[in-house]
Amino acid sequence: VQLQASGGGLVQAGGSLRLSCEDSGRTFSRYHMGWFRQAPGKEREFVAAILWSGSSSVYADSVKGRFTISNDSAKNTVYLQMNSLKPEDTAVYYCAAHFSGSLAYGSSYRYWGQGTLVTVSS
Repeated sequence: VQLQASGGGLVQAGGSLRLSCEDSGRTFSRYHMGWFRQAPGKEREFVAAILWSGSSSVYADSVKGRFTISNDSAKNTVYLQMNSLKPEDTAVYYCAAHFSGSLAYGSSYRYWGQGTLVTVSS
């Protein structure tokens, strides 16, 4: 698994961004996938996760209704569509491939991408 996250940038509050995470190792379809984020001076937190089949997803309460996770197995890519962005969404966003345990815990993930910075201005 080789994860490459992209799509971050600077956006005004209320705007949208779509993050992408491609698995160049092409083993994508075997793993549930998650997105986490880490804001400056804060601990990493769970954002969203999706089952490898794409049949179900879970979200942190802070992003529920604003963010949508999806996957495209043909492209070995998982997406995070972020709408109605707020300044508190500013963070480095990481994608990760799940190994074992709860989807909401970072310790449950084996492989991590390098992160992409999202900055939301007020």
